[in-house]
Amino acid sequence: MMQWEQLLSLRKQGDKNKRLRIEENETRLGFEVDYDRVIFSSAFRSLQDKTQVIPLSKTSFVHTRLTHSLEVSVVGRSLGRIVGKELLKKHPQLQTSHGYQFNDFGAIVAAAALAHDIGNPPFGHSGEKAIGDYFLNGNGKRFKNQLTEKGYQDLVDFEGNANGFKILTESKDGVQGGLRLTYATLGAFMKYPKQSLPKKPTTHVADKKFGVFQSETEFFGEVVSELGLLNRNSDGFARHPLTFLVEAADDICYTIIDFEDGINLGLIEEEIALEYLINLVRNSLKKEVYSGLKTSQNRLAYLRSLAINTLIAEAASIFIENEEEILKGTFSESLLDRSQYQAQISDIIKISVEKVYQSTEVMEKEIAGYTILSTLLDAFTTAYENHNNENARQYDKLLLRMFEYDLSKNQSVYEYLMECCSYISRLTDGNALQIFQKIKGNL
Repeated sequence: MMQWEQLLSLRKQGDKNKRLRIEENETRLGFEVDYDRVIFSSAFRSLQDKTQVIPLSKTSFVHTRLTHSLEVSVVGRSLGRIVGKELLKKHPQLQTSHGYQFNDFGAIVAAAALAHDIGNPPFGHSGEKAIGDYFLNGNGKRFKNQLTEKGYQDLVDFEGNANGFKILTESKDGVQGGLRLTYATLGAFMKYPKQSLPKKPTTHVADKKFGVFQSETEFFGEVVSELGLLNRNSDGFARHPLTFLVEAADDICYTIIDFEDGINLGLIEEEIALEYLINLVRNSLKKEVYSGLKTSQNRLAYLRSLAINTLIAEAASIFIENEEEILKGTFSESLLDRSQYQAQISDIIKISVEKVYQSTEVMEKEIAGYTILSTLLDAFTTAYENHNNENARQYDKLLLRMFEYDLSKNQSVYEYLMECCSYISRLTDGNALQIFQKIKGNL
């Protein structure tokens, strides 16, 4: 069974000695520093121009990855604090012997939730698929025989979660360990603590995707060991328990707020939407309050707030009820999959898929995203292949300067391709479009 004393590790990358909660500065706790480091990072700021639902949207109604991440963080903090209070009652030694407070749990979940989308490329999940498709079906197939099986799988299944771990932890430009977050926060961040291979048919929630590239496996192993995450053999490792709260916060926000975006964009009829939200919050709806609201906007805001609060309480309750199973690594579902409101949540998500995610506007821009990202990948990877040739084109040299690639580095094909994908993944939707237009000769 995993132990909270290990799971709440304050250790950071490069630390030689273990850090203790009781030695922390009370005015700025280590877990709160994690939040600060994420929010001031350039990778986080770039989320302001990255797709949440509608790529390259010009309306202020629509959430970007940045506003979504901030909202997930707020929900995550609440979840962590509620759960933290209950855990300290069950495990009083965490407070009496180690000095942990319920706010520590909230701070860890808030920081991990804030960073949960930091590795996502431009154009949302279609961006991940576009990068993978380039290496699986596009010109990137030419690299297959130059890579290990796992290295190639990292590329054809390019994963924002694994890329996020890379961004948070990789040493770059003389800065050791990326953002140098605590191991507790890194653990809570890792929704899928496993490599891209092997793949096995499984329904376990931690097996839906993968969370670490080959380039980060050594440090990943160090984090896993420090936190005491349980080995699931070839299936990877058990999740850090607080990961379930990070995931729940994300599930709550995209279920309710993507639905709200669809309403504000006119893709979902208001009357239908209000009916679905009422079905979710019927047990806590105060009819006299709701009937007193004069505008549909106010009624929507009230139902959204009530829905989020309802699901926060539900997720926290499910976590506490199943804490022992979670610590044993045998809890195999997301928290909301166990929810009494699962049917209502499914109904809302189904409407969002039909009316928003599969809308003409979304699909047209996702198609454009495929073309943009495959063009950038082809240009940069070709420039790298050519740069050592005697007759290297000036065009290739210019592209590598744009890419800010250090030609003095002696990298393997895998290392270069990962750096190329990482560079492209950090671009905003707008940046990617601008570079694409320049490559095409449009100034």
